[in-house]
Amino acid sequence: SESLVVCDVAEDLVEKLRKFRFRKETSNAAIIMKIDKDKQLVVLDEEHEGISPDELKDELPERQPRYPSYAAGICYKYQHEDGRVSYPLCFIFSSPVGCKPEQQMMYAGSKNKLVQTAELTKVFEIRNTEDLTEEWLREKLGFFH
Repeated sequence: SESLVVCDVAEDLVEKLRKFRFRKETSNAAIIMKIDKDKQLVVLDEEHEGISPDELKDELPERQPRYPSYAAGICYKYQHEDGRVSYPLCFIFSSPVGCKPEQQMMYAGSKNKLVQTAELTKVFEIRNTEDLTEEWLREKLGFFH
């Protein structure tokens, strides 16, 4: 049986995620990560500034698993019912239906490592990129308050 491959997280990505979490801007932003299969490392794929969840879904490939770390707040501006505003950092694991099983296994095996390394607390999963909407993200964030 094949053993589960757990990829390490590239040092520069760990540093970028740390800075991302504490960024001062009040616009939405996203960091999209992918796995470099040859190096068995989670690496930066793309960065986006001023992006909505609906725009983010257009940046995600439909057939390849990606980690769109949607910096909700420290990038996603979240308005609480009591009027407060926060900027939570969200991690969205996108593993679309139709991915190769070995790709899915590699991503699934590396997800927890990435979450621990980057100290992420708001972790969500989508199987269909069409599900990634502002409404969906607000609903998910609502469970934390």
